[in-house]
Amino acid sequence: MNVAGIGAYVPRNYLTAESYREAWGKVGAAGVERIAIPDADEDTLTMAAEAGRRALDATNTDASTVSSLAFATTTPPTEAEEVVVRLASLLGVPDEATMRQFGGGTRVGVGALATASKQDDDADGPALVVVSDSPQGAPESDEAAGAGAGAVAVLLSDDGPLEIEAVGEYGDPYPGTNFRRRGSADTESIGITTYERQSYTAAVGGAVESLDADVSTVDAVALTAPNGKLPYRAAGTLGVAPAQIMAGTVVSQTGDTGAASPLLGLASALSDGAESTLVVGYGSGAGATALLLSADGDVPVSAVFEGDTELSYAESLRRRGAITGEEPEGGGAYVSIPTWRQTIPQRHRLVAGECRACGTLSFPPEGACFDCGSTDGYDDVTLPGTGTVEATTVIGQGGAPPEFVEQQQRSGAFGVTIVAFDGPERDDDRTVSVPAQVVNSPAGVPEMGDEVEAVPRRIYEQEGVIRYGFKVVPTDGKR
Repeated sequence: MNVAGIGAYVPRNYLTAESYREAWGKVGAAGVERIAIPDADEDTLTMAAEAGRRALDATNTDASTVSSLAFATTTPPTEAEEVVVRLASLLGVPDEATMRQFGGGTRVGVGALATASKQDDDADGPALVVVSDSPQGAPESDEAAGAGAGAVAVLLSDDGPLEIEAVGEYGDPYPGTNFRRRGSADTESIGITTYERQSYTAAVGGAVESLDADVSTVDAVALTAPNGKLPYRAAGTLGVAPAQIMAGTVVSQTGDTGAASPLLGLASALSDGAESTLVVGYGSGAGATALLLSADGDVPVSAVFEGDTELSYAESLRRRGAITGEEPEGGGAYVSIPTWRQTIPQRHRLVAGECRACGTLSFPPEGACFDCGSTDGYDDVTLPGTGTVEATTVIGQGGAPPEFVEQQQRSGAFGVTIVAFDGPERDDDRTVSVPAQVVNSPAGVPEMGDEVEAVPRRIYEQEGVIRYGFKVVPTDGKR
């Protein structure tokens, strides 16, 4: 299968290298100017959903036609759970689609793409590969100085314009390069620079050599980039120029995005018009997977590579949850997991009900129709996620329900609105009113009459289970 299109997403919050240097009095990550910081209600699953939607929109693909979904990350929201199933629900991928989750070293994103590309040509529909990562380190460490976040989604189809011409693999043990201990969220290393460079160049070079192809003339080289200098160390080994590596590298503006970094580089290169690209996913330890790609036409890309909201160093620690308090005991609105599950179609995909008697929309679709009083039931319809604000307020410090206190501590006051969501059809003048929390954005809290759009986010965590659903962002604040 070939690449039909790509979607990419980087959180809008960022921390500059200068702010890190001022806080710690040391240089920080080499070649990194700023790092992307997920907001309090973002994680690798919500970023994956954002990237996946972009890939589907860029290629005009209905999620219901996707036959297989792969999700790759080294930093899943939970250590042991089929997160890919939740991603499928958020995107609207069919329950019967093949779903696979990849984890471990940072080459898993490229590895997942290589695996999906070998899918049989007679598959029932396109394949979607989504890679999302958000590494972190101890606050004073070099790993933390460069830890960014981002997600990429690659849609594959039989007739996509970007062909994967060759796949190369290589593995040779180099223990002690970037690793994460069991039960820890922080990446660390033994800190022997020469050893780490040798691990990187040996694995990357070995994978490219196994392609048995001339890569010296490609337009761009997209490599896993733990920092802004390491990819260039491989230039001589690969026989390519620094300019080719620069064309496929975005780490200076995103920070280390782990498994997503080489595919973010691919998306950036394609956006700039590259026709041939070498992509190499490197996993410390050490192994690498290399892909040689060439295009015979324009490749649709919908991507955002930079944030637009600068944070102070203290704010970045709050967003990551490093300096927040605990949720107050009692007083929260308890919703059991079985009850929450019953409303997943509404929370994940805005599935409303259309009254079988009069056609009035209801959200959620339950009880008697409030317009005609009929109890004939409802037919499911999916709302497009756009709407107009009917009422709005702001929940300030101390005003949030207990389950939302952590979010408020991390990201501050938040808006809550009543939104008149648009009907399911383009020319539909029906609306249905729904309460929704507002995502923090430079556009601020929307006012009555403002247009908004639904986006996937974390709602809160209860009993150790993360609840996901939709929030809204002002249309002029949507990137």
